[in-house]
Amino acid sequence: MRLRGLRFAHLIESDGPGGAERMLASLATELQAAGSENVVIVPAEGEGWLGRELHGTGVRVEQFHLDRPFSPAFARGLEETLRRHRVVLAHSHEFTMAVYGAWAARRAGIPHLFTMHGSRYYAERLRRRIALRVAATLSDSVVAVSHILARQLRRDLWLSADRAVTIPNGVRQMPVGPSSLREELRLTAADQLVVAVGNLYPVKGHTYLLEALALLAARFPRLHVAIAGRGELADPLLAQARRLQMTRRFHLLGLRSDIGNVLAGSDVFVLPSLSEGVPLALLEAMLAGKPIVATAVGEVPTVLKGGHAGVVVRPGDAAVLADALASLLSDPAEARRLGAAAAARASEAYTLSSMLDRYAALYEKALAPARDSNPQLESLEIAEPKAPVGR
Repeated sequence: MRLRGLRFAHLIESDGPGGAERMLASLATELQAAGSENVVIVPAEGEGWLGRELHGTGVRVEQFHLDRPFSPAFARGLEETLRRHRVVLAHSHEFTMAVYGAWAARRAGIPHLFTMHGSRYYAERLRRRIALRVAATLSDSVVAVSHILARQLRRDLWLSADRAVTIPNGVRQMPVGPSSLREELRLTAADQLVVAVGNLYPVKGHTYLLEALALLAARFPRLHVAIAGRGELADPLLAQARRLQMTRRFHLLGLRSDIGNVLAGSDVFVLPSLSEGVPLALLEAMLAGKPIVATAVGEVPTVLKGGHAGVVVRPGDAAVLADALASLLSDPAEARRLGAAAAARASEAYTLSSMLDRYAALYEKALAPARDSNPQLESLEIAEPKAPVGR
């Protein structure tokens, strides 16, 4: 994709290594590599993860301060930032910046769209729903990462059928090579390794994965489980492992930048979540050709083609999860078949290139009315994305 000479702003209310932040980083990096200019606007009180992730890409990072839920001054400040950077289109992510981004973009006289990534947390309060409805009215497009979330947005925000579009997340094919993970964990070729990738929060369902490991311990005496991620449940999970006598077979890897290396060292990838949209970790495991066991939450059953590209189980049930893992661990041929099916499915529908092309089409549609009066917007060219810079 190539959007040469145009400047875009990407606004987000959080700054940790979550799915929305990772998707934003990929989008901004690819747009920058394709010849556009990009500024990412993040909270000053954040972790600084996006700044580190974007270092060396040419993408600028601006920080904001928001000290109260309702702040006209903050909207004016965002407007000034958009004008100062001569932004031609603003793209916000999640509730807070969807609202303020729409407000600031309208004041700056530029198009705006926003993407919602996760659950219906915005619907908990009527005033939030009203605020997001106003943001949708002021925006050129409302994007959901899953068809389920798009339907919920239409219902919750009283939108017409064409007002909330679906653009699934996409990921880049990771280089395949020998993994250092097994050496790191001191595992041999005879050991079996199940890997999960996700922050250590209750919604990710890792407690059920640990229970499943305990249920499988006797049948698979050389089975290990490793989780790449960090979060509030690290200590409780380690305490649970001690209670289940699984300490030597349960590994917390922390936050990892080498997910391709982690996946390459695994026999099976597992997603035990209780709620999801279209998780990037699942897509990465699919493109890596890994056999997958995942819970039937959000768009996961659709992504896995109703079980044809991975085993789908009900969430919150350690016994069912254990049975599904056992079926793949004891049948290498079936595991290889499902891994190949997962790779084919991801290559068909969930690549980074596909995601970028669909966002480029939305950008082009939003910018079209301004072309006649602004020579800078005369051409919007589309080509294949380049490799990311500085990664």
